[in-house]
Amino acid sequence: MIDVHCHILPGIDDGAPTIETSLEMAAALIADGVEAVVCTPHILPGLYHNTGPQIRAATERLQSALAQSGLNLRLFSGSDAHISPDFLGKLRTGEILTLADSRYVLVELPMHVRPEPLKKFFFELIVAGYVPILSHPERLAWIEPHFVLIQRLALTGVWLQITSGSLLGKFGRSAKYWAERLLDEGLVHLIATDAHDTARRVPDLQNGRDAAALRVGELEANNLVLARPRGILANASPLNLPLSLAQKSNAVPKSA
Repeated sequence: MIDVHCHILPGIDDGAPTIETSLEMAAALIADGVEAVVCTPHILPGLYHNTGPQIRAATERLQSALAQSGLNLRLFSGSDAHISPDFLGKLRTGEILTLADSRYVLVELPMHVRPEPLKKFFFELIVAGYVPILSHPERLAWIEPHFVLIQRLALTGVWLQITSGSLLGKFGRSAKYWAERLLDEGLVHLIATDAHDTARRVPDLQNGRDAAALRVGELEANNLVLARPRGILANASPLNLPLSLAQKSNAVPKSA
């Protein structure tokens, strides 16, 4: 499996606080069956001022530490970037990183308030040649009144990434319900751990994948944690990767 959203870099955000925790997370990921991880620290104006060059350097240092510790886990640089007015410009300058230098970019939205104009923001990213990936939509407090918008985004070029822990009930009943509903409607493109440590927000991709398989079947569960993530690392066109189940059925909602 490949984990495309993980806060494993030490001391750079609210993820791993130390290199020791990073190494523990790496060992847990390997034991869970993960072969590669995209390091995605937060980029959040006013709180986490990480930049592309800093993230790249931190990723290289951790990869070296893994090698010295005999931990066979491939690392790639990326970011979990919060929506901002200058998002596209920062992508073009490399201040915000795509996942593994691909066309795929992880986008984090405010948890409690729907930003505006959201459809325009994602449309501009797509027109510019990127594939935006909406990070953990099932955990957004505002998903219920705007669920049709999430559906529309998923069927018009925005990928949805849910958190494995959501399927396991680790983020409460609401997140579990919406994660399962998104899966049932065939709207999910990726599952990732969004792991932050080895105590509270742990690597649990295998359990999340198995929970998904009970709802969407083994083939699609593997697409969620391997086929599509592998395509991201290869910078493959989304047209050459497995479609979401909803895209296959062309079940486009009437309006957002």
